Amino acid sequence: MPRLLLLRHAKSSWDDEGAEDFDRPLSSRGRRAAPLMGRHMAAHGLVPQKVVCSSARRSRETLAGLLPYLAQDLDLRVTRDLYEASEDRCLDLLRAQGGNARTLLMIGHNPGIQDAALMLVGSGNPSLVDDIREKFPTGALAVIDFDAKRWVDVEPRTGRIVAFFRPRELALVDGVAEEEDE
Repeated sequence: MPRLLLLRHAKSSWDDEGAEDFDRPLSSRGRRAAPLMGRHMAAHGLVPQKVVCSSARRSRETLAGLLPYLAQDLDLRVTRDLYEASEDRCLDLLRAQGGNARTLLMIGHNPGIQDAALMLVGSGNPSLVDDIREKFPTGALAVIDFDAKRWVDVEPRTGRIVAFFRPRELALVDGVAEEEDE
């Protein structure tokens, strides 16, 4: 049963007004949130065998914050295809890139990550779907399981939402103050 981990990049910085969107780095808050999510993922067995990550700087920096907590070999693909990807493009990428991985992590951007989660989920806790619909903040992670045998067989509305984690909530558990995402 394939498991998809959809992660929106951590909070980016807007300090350099001249920087292209693609080149924006993480903010200090984002640099704290990425390892926090990495620790949480590892502690809960949410460790991917394959990662597909947007090549935008903030996504790569988010991945760098996770990597110390992903204590196994993994297949990693960094691609511009996830930058500004629609939900349909996200589905195409998971089908094409999932391969033999039991768990696939995709690190990307809104609105594509949020829209992909909403398109893929067909069952599970309705309040989690409502939370995703209301807001998929930076650094948040949706965990979606599929009954399909292979990634190429994944279809819209066939996923079951298992969890939705937000850095703000994880920070409260760890005793770290986090501001609400815009």
